[in-house]
Amino acid sequence: MAVLTRSLFALSAVWVTTACSMQHTAESAMRSAPTVWLMGEVHDNPQAHQARYEIIADKVRQGWRPAIVMEQFDREHQGLLRTAQDKCKTAACITSKPWVEKWQWELYEPLIQLAIDYQLPLLAANVSREDANRIVKGGYSAALDPDTIARYELNKPLPPALAEQHRQNIVEGHCNMLPPQVAEKMIPAQVARDVWMAKVIEQQAEQRDVVLIAGNGHVQKDVGVVQWLPVTLQETTTVYGFIENSQAGGSKQFDVLAQVPAHPREDPCEAFKAMMKK
Repeated sequence: MAVLTRSLFALSAVWVTTACSMQHTAESAMRSAPTVWLMGEVHDNPQAHQARYEIIADKVRQGWRPAIVMEQFDREHQGLLRTAQDKCKTAACITSKPWVEKWQWELYEPLIQLAIDYQLPLLAANVSREDANRIVKGGYSAALDPDTIARYELNKPLPPALAEQHRQNIVEGHCNMLPPQVAEKMIPAQVARDVWMAKVIEQQAEQRDVVLIAGNGHVQKDVGVVQWLPVTLQETTTVYGFIENSQAGGSKQFDVLAQVPAHPREDPCEAFKAMMKK
């Protein structure tokens, strides 16, 4: 009987040691799990940009050092962006480079300056307009490598709900004026951009926390980048939406929703209508 008792005690000791080890491992994993922020924007709204900047800057000043992944830089310019960040002391030095895409850079320069000052890596994550047009005309293989297509199963049909939400976003984003067949061909281009951003985020998350800077459509929970992240990263991802007061909905599309006053602008649908008549 004494032998049995010692055996049970030994077994209990092993179980307790194993349980403690498992708990320690789980706690370590929780501590080391990368934090990912997907942060949207209304591209031309200064107050939305400022609100987002303040959230990021506040945490950076407290010691946070994430990588900043940006839709505003095309992926093929990553080498040039890295060189520019190494050499430039001001954001304007980067945004004035001849290879930089056309955006309202004055709205992004405070964030880029923050990255320079605190040595936060800037990552180019967008599929360029030229590559997007290639995908519209020739499918994913016209601009994405075979490994990316296979890994994200882009050679298979999208889940119906995901395809429908993309279709709706594209049609509404073009003032409900696009012919259905044109909207259908644009879906893969939008998906390719979301996929590539997710790919860059996942690569960076192996080393550090990550912030994505992109339009609200790219960060929507029901359709955007988060759909293409691994489940383990989805669990540590927070989606921020920055929308104007005049925009409807949004509460289910984002984990954190900030509303800002509408920015005065010309009706984009009038310009689009004129373009469609040409």
